[in-house]
Amino acid sequence: MLAVAGFKEGYYTLSFPTFGAEKRGTPVASFLRLSDKPIVLRDEIYYPDYVVVLDPTVVESVEVDKGLKENGLLIANYPKSAEEFKKLISTDRKVVTINATKMAMEILGRPITNTAMVGAFAGATKLIKLETLKETIYEWFKGEIADKNAKLVEDACKYMLEVKI
Repeated sequence: MLAVAGFKEGYYTLSFPTFGAEKRGTPVASFLRLSDKPIVLRDEIYYPDYVVVLDPTVVESVEVDKGLKENGLLIANYPKSAEEFKKLISTDRKVVTINATKMAMEILGRPITNTAMVGAFAGATKLIKLETLKETIYEWFKGEIADKNAKLVEDACKYMLEVKI
């Protein structure tokens, strides 16, 4: 969704996932390159500007801030403060947290945090416009599910715009 919205805004984009063991519940890493110049690299991103953590339980098995640039930002779905998340993963990088699971449960009725974290990324980074994300949502989803996801993206985006980063 971020790649499509970024493309609509004139960025060059490339996104792809990587999978570990092929079983349900294992961590998945997804990568997104977003650039104002053509993208020639096609491999994993080893030194990201941003890291987005959708599931806080992955910190038990994955070093989520590995390679994050010194001035990078980690955006985490976590029910507590950014300071508590920083202590949990022992990082000195900049961190912001949002309780995306709670938001998804309230709006979608299910703990699906993808669109909340897309909104959180947009609000925290200001790289993608909220209206472009909502337009993309309405292209992918229809009816009530589109409305709910658009609200979730908007609420998460607005939440991050109010957070001191």
